[in-house]
Amino acid sequence: MGATMCNVADRTRDSASLAVGSAVREGGGVTATISGTVFSRTPTDRAAVDHALVGVRDACFWIDDLGEVPVRPPLRRAIETDLLVVGGGYTGLWTAVRAQQREPGRRVVLIEAERIGWAASGRNGGFCAASITHGEENGRSRWPGQYDELERLGIANLDAIEASVEQYAMDCDYERTGELDVAIEPHQVADLRASGADVLEADEVRALLDSPTYLAGVLDPDVAMVHPAKLARELARVAAELGVEIFEGTRATGISGAGKRGPVTVTTTAGTISARRVALATNVFPSLLARYRMHTVPVYDYALMTEPLNADQLASIGWEGRQGVGDLANQFHYYRISRDNRILWGGYDAIYHYGRKVSPAYEHRPTTYRRLAEHFLTTFPQLEGLRFSHQWAGAIDTSTRFCAFHGRAMNGRVAHTAGFTGLGVGASRFAAEVMLDRLAGLDTERTRLDMVRRMPVPFPPEPIASIGIQATRRALDRADHRGGRRNAWLRTLDKLGLGFDS
Repeated sequence: MGATMCNVADRTRDSASLAVGSAVREGGGVTATISGTVFSRTPTDRAAVDHALVGVRDACFWIDDLGEVPVRPPLRRAIETDLLVVGGGYTGLWTAVRAQQREPGRRVVLIEAERIGWAASGRNGGFCAASITHGEENGRSRWPGQYDELERLGIANLDAIEASVEQYAMDCDYERTGELDVAIEPHQVADLRASGADVLEADEVRALLDSPTYLAGVLDPDVAMVHPAKLARELARVAAELGVEIFEGTRATGISGAGKRGPVTVTTTAGTISARRVALATNVFPSLLARYRMHTVPVYDYALMTEPLNADQLASIGWEGRQGVGDLANQFHYYRISRDNRILWGGYDAIYHYGRKVSPAYEHRPTTYRRLAEHFLTTFPQLEGLRFSHQWAGAIDTSTRFCAFHGRAMNGRVAHTAGFTGLGVGASRFAAEVMLDRLAGLDTERTRLDMVRRMPVPFPPEPIASIGIQATRRALDRADHRGGRRNAWLRTLDKLGLGFDS
């Protein structure tokens, strides 16, 4: 590895020559558009990629890193409860915790079909953002008159998460480091400057984290990094200590209501549960309420985790601030450094399978893992020789507005939320508060938000959904390779409020 690191040093180029290539510059501005992306213009040595993937495991690092976790029994008999929470991910866990904090002593039951945090909540990137609207641009374009309030509520929500971590001594590797959004193409630099943000120049960005691909960037301070599986484990611990009854291996199969004010009955694989109120937090999996099943589609996201970096490797890239990072392409990468100095590298490919299917088989995609490894070595050529230890995937609950929606049923006795589109680590707690407000019949600043009161446009049925999603994915890829220029299909989606911008 030492020889490899020496050999790569003289291949590390200046960021401008690597990313801009032959673009014509006048007065520091780009005056000609280049084709391709930095990854296609700077191919990675095949042998280096082969080496990086030798021995990689098909397993989620975060879940592996947990070691032994408590196994909670399944439900074995019919029960009654004040509040039933369906789903053992972040949304369900926060709902259970906040329900007990709001009203100590009431009976709260949480059921999970598999294990606590086994799906998206245990295998995501661990970016806990203040934004509850999937970023400022998405929020301002959809709710311009309420965006300032949405931003304030989002920051307050992140503060509340941090307070809970401290209050309950939650062992989840929480670090409020911020997120660095980096431009790796000239048109992305122009977009940053046009946004009015406080733009960091290439040398300023590379002083924070050194990659020859970086041309500019912005730093968002209101983002924390967490160990996602530890956060789920700790939320379950806190919930149980507060009195929540948790049943794993208990799949909900149906829901019905008795009259306008009677209890709600949820059937499960182990018996029935009669509840005064029900919160549905099933994320990417089909809702028990048929009316909301068309509002999300499962999109698979992929990630790699490196082995721990040694002191020399860390010194070669810097990253002393330990910020999370995302690039500004349509098909973007996100990455962060773990407590033991591994690099998680994910994103780019977002894969939808016909029929809204969710299956473990979709997690095995060698071409995507190889592409991610290639892009990693383009971004950090000084880390050639480093190996990946884990590769895994998970399904994201994507909605047409790219952030959570909030539904109700059975005269307000049932609340439902989903559609986080990859930014649910922090926003899930806010969604829990919304569900509890609505289940209690409260009129709050949360329940008055248009984002809460109005539903997004549902996805169409097959085969239209698949045709549209695949056409959009191809168009986004083409835009990345053509200097950000969006074709007629993407411009039409933008006008309809369906254009994906991150």
